[in-house]
Amino acid sequence: MSVLEAGFLVQRLPAWLTNQCKQVVKAPKLHFIESGLACYLLDIREPEQLRHHPLRGAIFESWVVAEMLKQQLHASHEARLFHCRESRGLEVDLLIEAGGRCIALEAKSGATIAADFFTPLEKSRTLMSDIRAGIVYGGDAAQSRHGILAVPWR
Repeated sequence: MSVLEAGFLVQRLPAWLTNQCKQVVKAPKLHFIESGLACYLLDIREPEQLRHHPLRGAIFESWVVAEMLKQQLHASHEARLFHCRESRGLEVDLLIEAGGRCIALEAKSGATIAADFFTPLEKSRTLMSDIRAGIVYGGDAAQSRHGILAVPWR
């Protein structure tokens, strides 16, 4: 695993731990950073295959994490990336801590916005004070609902 991490092929996101979340799943979440290689290993050779693949959402989530990781590294930011998952159901794909602020991001591969995309972020705002929230999704137009910005993957 350390060789894959050193080669920037995989990244372990540690669990975000605070005293506010008592029943947090503490295991790190593993993301395959090289999405092209992940698709190759899954025998996905054409975009149409990915469009209907059962792991499409997980591949998209890992791609978003990889892009955020690259952005932070190239900008020389001192950001720390986490995931949050409670045993009672709350799960946030990516938490970015930087400069005393926290940003919660959800990655959704769907091309249209669904109301349930916002649920984990709304719950996270009730548990964590002063958190910004956003969604990266597979569509083409930016939207805002409940004070949460949904931006297209491009």
